[in-house]
Amino acid sequence: VMTSPNPPMVYDYFGFPPETYQIRYPAPGAPALAQRTADLLRAAGHRVNLDGQQGFDHGTFAPMAVIWPEADMPTYQLSIRKDYDPATHFAIGRALAPLREEGVLIVGSGLSFHNLRMFGPQAKVPSEAFDAWLDKTLALPGEDRTAALLNWESAPYARVCHAQEDHLVPLFVALGAAENDAAERVYHDVMLRGGVTASSYRFH
Repeated sequence: VMTSPNPPMVYDYFGFPPETYQIRYPAPGAPALAQRTADLLRAAGHRVNLDGQQGFDHGTFAPMAVIWPEADMPTYQLSIRKDYDPATHFAIGRALAPLREEGVLIVGSGLSFHNLRMFGPQAKVPSEAFDAWLDKTLALPGEDRTAALLNWESAPYARVCHAQEDHLVPLFVALGAAENDAAERVYHDVMLRGGVTASSYRFH
């Protein structure tokens, strides 16, 4: 859990235009909320490390620069686990659900398609199929939705769209925090990077 009161920037990507390494998102950190997050996770039996050096990576500053360009809202990050286990990340989200009642916005930053070797026209069919499955699955009632999403590898083209699931796992955290709240698609693109279908959702 990031605890810095003034997080630096972390440009954790390679081969992009120079201007993408000049982006600044000067939001203040949220040390007290970070501690509250750690307390909730520990109470639920999860191991937690507090990190005062970690800065905002693109998983935070890319969406937040669009969602909240004023950059005046206290913001902090929670890393995902290296094992990417869906059930564990769902449980993490469930442990953090009380934060929603305390006015904390939980953002599961990622994308419904992430395969850097397949961006372009060749991604059209796989991304359309996986995105359609995701949209249908998120519309299911509570327990059915959870069971289907935690078994995401059975979805069409699952491992084509997510050869490594680091951009999908944040959805499981958001799902756990959302409990039985309905999912609404708030972003949908059918020509991202030349042919990718991708979506983002809000639980409410």
